[in-house]
Amino acid sequence: MQDTQMVNYIKEVLKNMPSDWLNLTTHRLDIYVESLAKTQFLDQFEDLFKANNAETAALKKLPTAYDYIRLGHPLSSILEWAIAKMNNLKPENVISFASNTVPILAILRKNLLDKKNTQILYTGALPPAFDAELIRNVYGYHFELKQLDANTAIPAFEGSTILLSQDAKIGTLDLNPNIDFYINLYGSLGSVLTVYGEKNDSYISEIQHVRRRETIAMTPANCLVALKALVEHKDIAPAKRDVAEAKKSVLTSIQKITGSPTTPLVASSGLSMQYAIMMGLIHDAQENHKEKAIKFLVPPNCYGGTNDQARRVAACLDNVEIVDLPVDGDNDMVQSIDTVLNKVAAEDAVPYIIAEIPTNPRVEVPNLQQLKAVLSKERKTAAGDTAIDPVFILDQTFCPNYQFLGEGEILSTVRAVSYASGSKFPSGGKCTAGYVVGNTKTSDLMEKIALHLTLCDNEATALQYEILAEQLPSMNQRIIDAYENTQEFVNFIKETLPGAKINFVSDELAAQGFTPSVFSLDLPTKGKTDEEREAYKRALNLKLINLMITEIPKESKFCVSYGQLKGCYWTIPATSTQGTTKEGDKDYIVRASLSGNMDLERHKKVFLKFVDNI
Repeated sequence: MQDTQMVNYIKEVLKNMPSDWLNLTTHRLDIYVESLAKTQFLDQFEDLFKANNAETAALKKLPTAYDYIRLGHPLSSILEWAIAKMNNLKPENVISFASNTVPILAILRKNLLDKKNTQILYTGALPPAFDAELIRNVYGYHFELKQLDANTAIPAFEGSTILLSQDAKIGTLDLNPNIDFYINLYGSLGSVLTVYGEKNDSYISEIQHVRRRETIAMTPANCLVALKALVEHKDIAPAKRDVAEAKKSVLTSIQKITGSPTTPLVASSGLSMQYAIMMGLIHDAQENHKEKAIKFLVPPNCYGGTNDQARRVAACLDNVEIVDLPVDGDNDMVQSIDTVLNKVAAEDAVPYIIAEIPTNPRVEVPNLQQLKAVLSKERKTAAGDTAIDPVFILDQTFCPNYQFLGEGEILSTVRAVSYASGSKFPSGGKCTAGYVVGNTKTSDLMEKIALHLTLCDNEATALQYEILAEQLPSMNQRIIDAYENTQEFVNFIKETLPGAKINFVSDELAAQGFTPSVFSLDLPTKGKTDEEREAYKRALNLKLINLMITEIPKESKFCVSYGQLKGCYWTIPATSTQGTTKEGDKDYIVRASLSGNMDLERHKKVFLKFVDNI
């Protein structure tokens, strides 16, 4: 009875769901409470279910589910809720992934840190991407692997037991008490991991965090396929998409945009891409610099996902360490890199640098000739030997059109790779897929990165390739148009609120090709003490954002994204993109992002209204 009621309700929900559930990649901060992100959506959805209310207006009012589509979204939440209900489990015990491999890695990661044994049981075949030797040697994970016949009993085990299944039915679970984790593999659709037993509840948030940082949830489009199969009581039948043409178009576009001589790699998200980069470089160091320490130089105030993921990787491997790299504000990136590289060289360690150009959120660009010189400098170890040259891992999401790596370009003669988040300019906010390119000096490293992108089953989905194929050809023009709007708005703010400090590129940098559509705004403040001045400014930040999104609701959004196709997005980095950054490194300022398609005059008028009411 319960299942019939639930199935009928989900049918209505799928018929009436807001279009954003399928198409939006970024969360709206005005209906997002981070501390309740994993419960609030389903709590209110459950209320609608009990009231049998599946009207579009009611569904639209539901709060944001999770974070981007990495940690989850409305359709993944409903899929997990439905599977849990069918099996008398808590919804949080069911976790969907776009990857078939990463849910296994998530459990292995926790067991590594907890010093706990793992056995992986499977019938039929393992996921094609699963490479047991690489997972043991590069990731440092420990496990036993056993193939079972269909009639073999599940053996008891001192540790965690994972059972992999390739059942084509959605929601079909094996509730054997000897199983701790059940993973349904659905090929190109992704996978669903189920956590059994209260003794394993501590794994849930850890597994969700892996999904947030090292991969993404099953995509909205694939969740829709799964939900339809569930309510129609049919086997999963993923849409057959011929991805070859779209992929060829995407790779050609990326090479043209970046000028890179190597074949690009495209991942399910920017962080999926970064994870493959990190693990690929660690793999290379293990092969070519055996036993040597690996140092990732990371800006402490950079994008929170980058910062967090880097530290999570280091936590799993004894010879990997994160070194803070101050890059903006009162710190000069080039000087900081020089200082830290000298220290790493003295230790005879392997240096990998992760940096954003322009920086986030201060939108600063280092002196590129000096950067090249510092990266090219030959250094000595304490013993007087030639030190290992660095690899520069460049996040150029703010300016993906700038050609760093092509023949004759500024970073063509040092080892460098460059990556970008696809949910920004590459797709205009339509999908999360990100990409990486390398120069001629990193072709061997790109092979290692490709290997780990495949191992993690984190390549972009067919639909993501199709979206990028559609959007990438217009990207450079959209960047130009958005920059022009941003420059005009910045100049207007300088005139109307001269007491504000604006972080944006200079005309000289723009002439060199750095044309971001993002600026940050340090609003003027008042008060007798530092605490009073900080409190006043933080309240003023929210006052500005709330005025913008209230007065211009169809264009201005309280959201972390940029590079979008239309409108204007506002955020406070300290409470969004820097969510996992140490408190002292956070930026409590306003960051605005403009598109090339918006009513700029209307935004000026509302900003003037804000100034008049300060």
